[in-house]
Amino acid sequence: MFESANLDHKIAKTVYQREEPKLREALLHAQYDLKEDGRFPVLILIAGVEGAGKGETVNLLNEWMDPRHILTHAFPDPSDEERERPPLWRYWRALPPKGRIGIFFGAWHTAPVVQRVRGETGEAEFADQLNEILRFEKMLCDEGVLLLKYWLHLSKPQQKARLKQLERDPRTAWRATDLEWRYFDLYNKFVRVSEPFLRKTSTGEAPWIVVPGADAHYRSLTVGRHILAALRERLDEKPVPRLPDRNPPLLPPEDQLNVLRALTLDQPTTRDEYRELLETWQGRLNLLSRDPRFRKRSVVAVFEGNDAAGKGGAIRRVTQALDARFYHNVSVAAPSEEERAQPYLWRFWRHIPRRGRFVIFDRSWYGRVLVERIEGYCAEPDWMRAYGEINDFEQQLARNGVIVVKFWLAIGKDEQIKRFEEREKVAFKRFKITDEDWRNREKWDDYERAVCDMVDRTSTADAPWTLVEANNKYHARIKVLETLVHRIEAALGPEKGKAKGKGKRAKRA
Repeated sequence: MFESANLDHKIAKTVYQREEPKLREALLHAQYDLKEDGRFPVLILIAGVEGAGKGETVNLLNEWMDPRHILTHAFPDPSDEERERPPLWRYWRALPPKGRIGIFFGAWHTAPVVQRVRGETGEAEFADQLNEILRFEKMLCDEGVLLLKYWLHLSKPQQKARLKQLERDPRTAWRATDLEWRYFDLYNKFVRVSEPFLRKTSTGEAPWIVVPGADAHYRSLTVGRHILAALRERLDEKPVPRLPDRNPPLLPPEDQLNVLRALTLDQPTTRDEYRELLETWQGRLNLLSRDPRFRKRSVVAVFEGNDAAGKGGAIRRVTQALDARFYHNVSVAAPSEEERAQPYLWRFWRHIPRRGRFVIFDRSWYGRVLVERIEGYCAEPDWMRAYGEINDFEQQLARNGVIVVKFWLAIGKDEQIKRFEEREKVAFKRFKITDEDWRNREKWDDYERAVCDMVDRTSTADAPWTLVEANNKYHARIKVLETLVHRIEAALGPEKGKAKGKGKRAKRA
């Protein structure tokens, strides 16, 4: 894969001088056609060995095209803020919107390769990282991103000559650092790791293009021509007619378990019991949020449920127990123009908390397999693949120390109509009821089926669903607090020096 072509530098220079003006013009036209078209973004990854011309290639692309419409990002070692979140968070934040070009100088492939070369990860962990990269890149491509990946390569003698050439010129000596020479000493290890890495992560949707980097003219023309061809091919594609959605159940009727109908929605919790339990569980939650061990963790709490099921009231009982400086509420509505220009999960990734923080989602990414599925806002293939993408997303959060707690608040149809009518009568509750709530009620059975599919396919060991019987608001609020406390306690483990089971108040609760 890494055999370098024997290039005649004089011929390459001659061809470059003849072709470069036409290529620049064509790329600029394609860039503006992309902006005008606005159907998809372009993401260009520039990677490869040290000294192969990665930086020069990035600069040249910005010179050849309009840099005002190019988002260029280099990714050095993660900052403290980035280290407190899952590794992919920094890349999600930098994704280009539809109609724009993004250039990543190094990206999600860099750390796995370097760590493997240094012996910091084993074969199994490296394989897990590759699989995560494959799933991430497939999700980007499925969301319409044109992903172009270029690996600029040099042989070992070429790399040595290149570094010495940089050292000799006072204007470029700063680029031949001790780090580059250390990487040169590890050249053979890098090849042994990089070659299978490229093979395994080169897919039909996003193949790696290996470009010999010894001759700058050849390298530049090769990358530029490939970008132009890929852009023109995608721009010239005719939109595929959308097939009507069938909204099928994911299991045949005889195999379906209706987990919602199995719930006893009316639970006997009195007002007096509620007041006593509320103080207990809010107190425990507050102590956990200030526990020194929690500084290495964070919480993402997801609230979904029937309209009028009491999500807002349950969320308020949670936030009453927390310091306002350390939690953030995210109320999810229809996506904005900015959000529609990005892959679906982008607007949720941007809210992932730092360590020691809580983020509470009132509605969430599950909208894709609920309202978007039922109302036909996305095509069937999109919501069908969303289950796997959501599970992968939540697994990445859990692996990074995020405690993911998901609640479905369930009420019956009779209780819902009772609450709807109350909201219409009480002046300060009228904002809670809309025409959409009444329309959703007409599709009760469709939503029920979608919820059962959702629970079946996305309740995992990392992020299980908690079904909350919510006809009785007192019971629902206490169950939410109790579940949240138990999940955090289980994640933190027992305190050092304290035996399990101590604490009379905890036992009574």
